[in-house]
Amino acid sequence: MIVTKMIDRIKFSLFSPEMVRKMSVVKITVPDTYNDDSYPIDGGLVDPRMGVIDPGLKDKTSGGKAGTSPGHFGHIELVRPVVHPEFSKVMLYVMQNTSPFSKRLLWTDEQLDKIKRSMGEDFEFKIRIKHPTHCPHTGEKLPEIKLLKPTTFYKDKEIMLPTEVREWLAGVSDDDIRRLGLDPQYSRPEWMILTCLLVPPVSVRPSITLETGDRSEDDLTHKLVDIMRINQRLEANINAGAPQLIIEDLWELLQYHITTYFNNDTANIPPARHRSGRPLKTLSARLKGKEGRFRYNLSGKRVNFSARTVISPDPSISIDEVGVPQEIAEKMTVPLKVTSWNIEHARKFIASDKYPMAGYVIRPDGRRVRVGETSRAEILENLASGSVVERQLVDGDTVLFNRQPSLHRVSIMCHSVKVLPGKTLRLNPIVCAPYNADFDGDEMNLHVIQSEEAKVEAEMLMKVHGQIISPRHGNAIIKPQEDYVSGAFYLTQSENEYEKDEACRILASAGITRLPPPDKKGNKWSGKILFSTLLPSDLNAQFKSKFRRKLADGSDHPDNQIIIKDGIILSGALDDRSLDEILERIAIQNGTEVARDFLDRAGKMELDSITHAGFSVSLKNYTLDTESLKKIENLQDKMRREVESAVAQYKNKTLERMAGRSLKETLEDKIMELTSKTRDASGEIVKTNLGYHNTSIVMASIGARGSLLNAIQMASMVGQQAIRNKRPNRGFRGRVLPHYSKGDKGALARGFVFASFRKGLTATEFFQHSMGGRESLVNTAIRTARSGYMQRRLINALQDMVVTPDYSVRDSAMSVVQFIYGGDTLDPMNSRVLKYAKEGKS
Repeated sequence: MIVTKMIDRIKFSLFSPEMVRKMSVVKITVPDTYNDDSYPIDGGLVDPRMGVIDPGLKDKTSGGKAGTSPGHFGHIELVRPVVHPEFSKVMLYVMQNTSPFSKRLLWTDEQLDKIKRSMGEDFEFKIRIKHPTHCPHTGEKLPEIKLLKPTTFYKDKEIMLPTEVREWLAGVSDDDIRRLGLDPQYSRPEWMILTCLLVPPVSVRPSITLETGDRSEDDLTHKLVDIMRINQRLEANINAGAPQLIIEDLWELLQYHITTYFNNDTANIPPARHRSGRPLKTLSARLKGKEGRFRYNLSGKRVNFSARTVISPDPSISIDEVGVPQEIAEKMTVPLKVTSWNIEHARKFIASDKYPMAGYVIRPDGRRVRVGETSRAEILENLASGSVVERQLVDGDTVLFNRQPSLHRVSIMCHSVKVLPGKTLRLNPIVCAPYNADFDGDEMNLHVIQSEEAKVEAEMLMKVHGQIISPRHGNAIIKPQEDYVSGAFYLTQSENEYEKDEACRILASAGITRLPPPDKKGNKWSGKILFSTLLPSDLNAQFKSKFRRKLADGSDHPDNQIIIKDGIILSGALDDRSLDEILERIAIQNGTEVARDFLDRAGKMELDSITHAGFSVSLKNYTLDTESLKKIENLQDKMRREVESAVAQYKNKTLERMAGRSLKETLEDKIMELTSKTRDASGEIVKTNLGYHNTSIVMASIGARGSLLNAIQMASMVGQQAIRNKRPNRGFRGRVLPHYSKGDKGALARGFVFASFRKGLTATEFFQHSMGGRESLVNTAIRTARSGYMQRRLINALQDMVVTPDYSVRDSAMSVVQFIYGGDTLDPMNSRVLKYAKEGKS
């Protein structure tokens, strides 16, 4: 019978001095670590009773060796009590609500409830309640208690010694402590004044041996040495009857060392430093923040069986594959469990002395044996079922591939290994989008799966072809982009027809061995019929092309309408939208494995097509004729006059005000409207002049790369620059740059760039363009950091939520968060299934 228990609550408590002494295995009396023979000193800070870190030594408490024993706590007896810096606010809270004379509460139960309700975090009052001036029990005048952070208490402007504070807190009864909201069984306030300091085990603060043979101690050990030395000096001075001033100075120094031992970033006190000037990393710094134990060592860790290097594109491998350099394949190992079925296969790896070979064999009794020239024959002879052969990575092995930052599910996917020469990991460019990868120096991580269960799970849930449809919006995320789209467009244009040898080459590039009958007169094949060989025979679709063309007589070009009937493209040149739609239909109607084959074959065919057709962009693509340049000049002149007219009306106060806007805002809105209209009008001129055959316009129109705005800015004008959606207005007094007159509100003086990138910007235009560019860079950086932190908080908040079999969303306590997952139980990944099913029936 399995007994399951739910955690009701977790209670954090303080250690009393008695508890510390009981927990401790040794009282530290020597402020030193090792003797001249490099052996731990008894009673020192690395006493073997607290655990060992040196091989060969045994833990004197449990008998464990280095690495097996977690260690044990020791303690230091403090000569004088000191304030624990992390609890000073709690102590202040108790003292402000009790009397130093009677040691009893100053409030009735009703008043105390009001105080507790008004109290925020960290025991600080959010609203002030009138404090009694006299003790309600003895009638004596109450002193004012204040805290100078981190640890100095004042009573009516006089410093309170920790002994005085401890005496006050110890006098408060358990009942009063309970009424103040603390549990006296677990956290008496006088325990917050330290008289006995717990010393962590040696394994928490290991020392290292340098190349010179010298030992370098951990920062915590350094700090504990300081505490011990000051503690002993203080004891010696007290015993010698030193003046009170010297004793108080040493006491204050002991307090400083203990404060910085707990938290070396405490406000109002200088951090403790090494001789080199580096601040010591003490207890608090080890736990909190990005580099702390929780986030660095627990939430995220470095792992074995992983590799990392630069990525490069390889369109010849499948989307499911990853190209792994030979060097990585030789270093990485995969455990091969030996059975009666695969024992001969396993023997081949052991017998081989070159790649692929076995490095180690783990015998059924758990012994790990290295495969070498001398041991090979014996291992082969004794190989039995139940052994594990650690062999090198080979083609077809299952691995996980990841690019950071991992922002969504598809930032890590399962690929199959393809061992290739070279030093980089290879990725099919079609799979860049989910990883947000490019090839300008990006690095990615490879994780070699070590167990059969994990391998099956990865292949079922994480294989690339299973992620073609995005879980976020239900559209394809792994899809043809850029050159692939251009290739598909050029291949399927009506004008393209191929001779038999060209058609065979195009089909062979995609691995197709059957030549369809020609569909053009004179035994010629169109690109449409060649591309149709990749489509399933049950595919039917119809869409409008994004690239709208006209024939010489002004009628619509036949390629404007894309029609696919029974897997044959009847008309239309494919663009990015139609390719996406075809891919989504194939993935939903025919399955993701068919979609993977389509992507692999189509990608190769598209690249072959564009390679042989030739496709490039030069400065000529952005060069307008003289007539078009004249038209753009006239547009700019007209805009300049209209802006000047609006400015004149603004100065004369005859400008008609827009509803809800001031006169100045109306002027700015009007000018922004004029500049925007001018740039749009120039866009029509650019589009008409550059024509349908211009590769830059084609790319922008079919959604391969770029936009019409890029062409406008290259060929005609860069246009209005904006900072926070307004024209630039800050810089020098009354003007943006000293090159303009004060108060000039014209287009040029306020960030309108008349020049195109092809012509080149003037110095003043360039400066204002840089202002706009800088804003977008800063925004991107801030947005990234903000959204990253928001995602981290969301994931932390939602990490324990699960969808149960009844489709409700519940947390770890099985409390209902949503009665129906997502409000409708629909998976966005399958959101288009119904749509295509209905279309199929109709």
